[in-house]
Amino acid sequence: MAEKISITLPPNMLEAIKAQVAAGNFSSTSEVLREAMRLWMRQEKEHEERMDAIRARIQHSLNDPRPNLTGKQVSKRLEALYDKHGV
Repeated sequence: MAEKISITLPPNMLEAIKAQVAAGNFSSTSEVLREAMRLWMRQEKEHEERMDAIRARIQHSLNDPRPNLTGKQVSKRLEALYDKHGV
């Protein structure tokens, strides 16, 4: 079931929609707007999935049982690795 709504768009957006309909890419302005909404909804879903993955990685890092290192300790370990591998 669909609900009819009224929206206000700037002239450049309205012209872009009309051009797509005139070119035969869409059968109506409603089709253009439905496709735009589908794309926006997909982008929002993908963004939320990326954010969930980032949150999971952060939580994994926070739960890591290994001890925290100071900047000096990290530098020493990196220097040792560079020396070992001749970098």
